[in-house]
Amino acid sequence: MSIGLHNSEFKNPVVRWIDQRLPVFTMMQKEYGTFPTPKNFNYFWNFGALAMVTLMIMIATGIFLSMHYAAHTGLAFDSVERIMRDVNFGWLIRYVHMNGASMFFIVVYIHIFRGMYYGSYKAPRELLWILGVVIFLLMMATAFMGYVLPWGQMSFWGATVITNLFSAFPVVGNYIVELLWGGFSVDNPTLNRFFSLHYLLPFVILGVVFLHVAALHITGSNNPLGVEPKGPQDTLPFHPYYTAKDSVGLVVYFIVFAVLVFFAPNYLGHPDNYIPANPLVTPPHIVPEWYFLPYYAILRAVPDKLGGVLLMFGSILIWFVLPWLDRSPVRSMRFRPLARLFFLLWTANFLVLLWVGAKPAEGTYVLIAQIATAYYFAYFLVILPLLAKFERPLPLPESISRPVLGGGPLPMGAAAKPMEKA
Repeated sequence: MSIGLHNSEFKNPVVRWIDQRLPVFTMMQKEYGTFPTPKNFNYFWNFGALAMVTLMIMIATGIFLSMHYAAHTGLAFDSVERIMRDVNFGWLIRYVHMNGASMFFIVVYIHIFRGMYYGSYKAPRELLWILGVVIFLLMMATAFMGYVLPWGQMSFWGATVITNLFSAFPVVGNYIVELLWGGFSVDNPTLNRFFSLHYLLPFVILGVVFLHVAALHITGSNNPLGVEPKGPQDTLPFHPYYTAKDSVGLVVYFIVFAVLVFFAPNYLGHPDNYIPANPLVTPPHIVPEWYFLPYYAILRAVPDKLGGVLLMFGSILIWFVLPWLDRSPVRSMRFRPLARLFFLLWTANFLVLLWVGAKPAEGTYVLIAQIATAYYFAYFLVILPLLAKFERPLPLPESISRPVLGGGPLPMGAAAKPMEKA
């Protein structure tokens, strides 16, 4: 009677019955149970799982908020206030969603910077990296549209400034702006469009995340040493080892998340967004959310509008070609002292851009932004290509197991001592 059915190895009769007809449990066991992973992961490898959990939280809270939100310029601000004051636990759902966006960007930034430091973009993981950059761009679009929905002062003027940037493109710029607005100014059609897209894009992100994880499970995970596993001695099954390790990171993450939600829910927001949108009153200093500030600083560092817009978009698009800009055969910067130094400087430079993006575009702040922007692009276009030619990396260990078990970094290809072989 079992002809044509999948041969399930699960003992539970209900699970086996389902798995024989739709082998989802076998697939989960293969991909998240026995899946071999390098045995030397550190806690920086937790942040991919944290990003996935945060995405689920954002989708769930967003669905509940959409039940009470009114996408109309005359009602949007009051509907958000009603959620906060009258809906049961509406304040909690909104604060989780609002601060969840910041937490999402924090874990994704760490996830991206970890990939840069350990060379996770290098062959054969180029497509995995590119899908990650696509996810980041979709996150930025989703977050920007979500920031507009409360229809406060910063929502309205932020939408006006950012959408107007597209008018810098010759010929098609004004058509793009009118398409985004749904008219000739930021108004009710704009709010409706942004609400629809803000609701839709998280599910698009979820689809790209599925492709991202599928690509990861084809090529396998990178590791802190940047050395491919040589066999079973270099790997561990994902469960229970890394499910336990991810659980520890998840508990710490939820503690930080809870502290932010319950004790400082508005710390990362802007007070002007608690003022209803008024097209006749321009705020003295228009700024986007904090996670957009580095790119906002790059935009304002260039006097020319088109040049600033191109550099702003280019600062993200350049990540797509990073695997081909860094041609060094060594992945991990643990074995590339010069590359590590320049990367740490680039990270500090990114934080400088984040800081200066929140300052007025005047005086010394403009000069700092210009210097930081110059180094941002020089790192990718000049420093990394030159390092690949002139840097002399440290010797790599022969396997993952050797440094994990305390044997030290024996160079690749070097002969092991008889005692070590034993």
